[in-house]
Amino acid sequence: MKKCRLLLKRMRFYGIFLGMLVVAASSFASSHREAPLISNDPKADNTDLYVFRSPDDPNYITIIANYIPFELPEGGPNYYNFGTNVRYEIHIKNKTTTAGDDITYRFTFSSVNQDTTTFFNIRLGKQNLMETYTCQKSIDGGVTFTNIVTNGVVPANNIGPRSIQNATVGLGVSDYGTYMQNSIASGTTGEKTFCGPVDDPFFADLAGIFDLGNFRPGAPATGTGLSANTPKDALARFNCHTIAMKIPISSLQQTGLSVSSATSILDPAFVIGVWASASRQQMKTLNTGAASTYSGNWVQVSRLGMPLTNEAIIPVGMKDLWNATSPYNSNDLQFASYFENPELALYMDNSQYGAAVPALNALRIQSNSLGAFDFRNGKAGLFSLRGTSATTGTAFDTTTYGKILLPDNHSPRAVDILPIFFTGVPNLPPYQLATGKPVGNPLAVGKPFINNFLPTLGDMLRLNMAVPPTPRNDPNFSSLGIISAAVLGLTNPTYTNTSLQDIPNMDGFPNGRRLEDDVVTIELQAVSGVALAAIGLWYDDYIPGTTPSPVTPALGRVLGFNSGITANDTTFNATFPYEQQPWRGYDYATKPRF
Repeated sequence: MKKCRLLLKRMRFYGIFLGMLVVAASSFASSHREAPLISNDPKADNTDLYVFRSPDDPNYITIIANYIPFELPEGGPNYYNFGTNVRYEIHIKNKTTTAGDDITYRFTFSSVNQDTTTFFNIRLGKQNLMETYTCQKSIDGGVTFTNIVTNGVVPANNIGPRSIQNATVGLGVSDYGTYMQNSIASGTTGEKTFCGPVDDPFFADLAGIFDLGNFRPGAPATGTGLSANTPKDALARFNCHTIAMKIPISSLQQTGLSVSSATSILDPAFVIGVWASASRQQMKTLNTGAASTYSGNWVQVSRLGMPLTNEAIIPVGMKDLWNATSPYNSNDLQFASYFENPELALYMDNSQYGAAVPALNALRIQSNSLGAFDFRNGKAGLFSLRGTSATTGTAFDTTTYGKILLPDNHSPRAVDILPIFFTGVPNLPPYQLATGKPVGNPLAVGKPFINNFLPTLGDMLRLNMAVPPTPRNDPNFSSLGIISAAVLGLTNPTYTNTSLQDIPNMDGFPNGRRLEDDVVTIELQAVSGVALAAIGLWYDDYIPGTTPSPVTPALGRVLGFNSGITANDTTFNATFPYEQQPWRGYDYATKPRF
């Protein structure tokens, strides 16, 4: 009876704990341990999401959802693997007329031990913790699912040469890259899938960032002789687990059209929104001498759309709630104030805490743009224009989106940060490049730029699939994504006209996200107002009629800023799944982790 009461107490405790995940989970958007609860559940922790047009096969979109942060390659004997009691899902929205997902892909994993007599993970051609997966697809909002991949193979962790390459005592795999390629599965509805360990492609100086914004712009370390001011890639030589999909554009487009049917490179009918999640069952029971068992309803414990949302925008008291919330049905509007007045902006404002974060000195927000507009936190921004004739025909017209983009006189970043995260950017004035606009009139028609507008009012990574991919060997290819495309559209004679053109890097973040994109630098530049400048709301040192060029020293300082680590610590591959093979545990300890 005593044992029974103890078991019931345990069941109640874990039921309460996991039940809390309905209203609280955790993630670190671009998302390594970014919220309190999920930091205790790494198998369910979304680390990153990437969505881009496949560079070697432009009729396809690649979606990459990564999980399990900071995997040490030498982390045996129980190496990292997917959770067998986790639902990993990729959610796709391509219509605004439906309430939830238009397409859902669900991945579930199974594990088996082939040789229980050994403590080794791999021995004599047999593998313990050997994983397989099933991929299911739903096109009715998650009501029904159909298996499209069964018994998909997860490659073993890249332990070392005897475990992987040796044909006598190990698996006898001649080359790990080939091993990865042989593990790619074909779905019954045209998709390619790969699930397994890879190099973590995210890059950031997390140590500097979370030391109260102590960024260290400059060249990363290349050896062990470090100084305190040398930026260090916190993800260097760490692995993660990836769920990668290569999907025909016609399968993602709302009416099944191929990309050749697009009316232009900014066709709004080719915009999709993507987010990824992980879910667990509510009840966990601890069993004496046996594995835990799970029961009850499935609840979302982690999610990720735009990078760095939960990490750098949502405050700590709301992070767990964010992870447990669906972006649908305007649920994310409860978090809107953190985008309309982002905390990071306080450290780019000398009237607030700008002087306290010297590493961000190059980033200052417009307080008197065009002599009239103040975009610092709590200021009016463009609110004085709401309801005026100047907004007619623009995205600020109150008959369209003006009430959302100009909600009040103290939410200035509702005009740029909020739509980037919650709606995407429409091809409407004022969201066109300043090229072609009369001096001092940002509401005028300018050069068409991007259109990844999907007004669901929720955080997703949005991509216009009609925008061509920029070749990785293009001399203009840049990890700064849309920032680089805007600079070309404003300054390069090839693009300084009012025509719609395929400008290099228009397929970069935040129009989707490529593996190469430096999202930390891009988002910091965006918080400092660079997107406002691109559409003609120039920095304060530009005076219309007096200053010869809007490319002023203030704009130059913003464009010259970087967050310290600007590229991954290894290369990417030219073919799917594009991520690099995982670091080998046997080699790892002899090399620095930065």
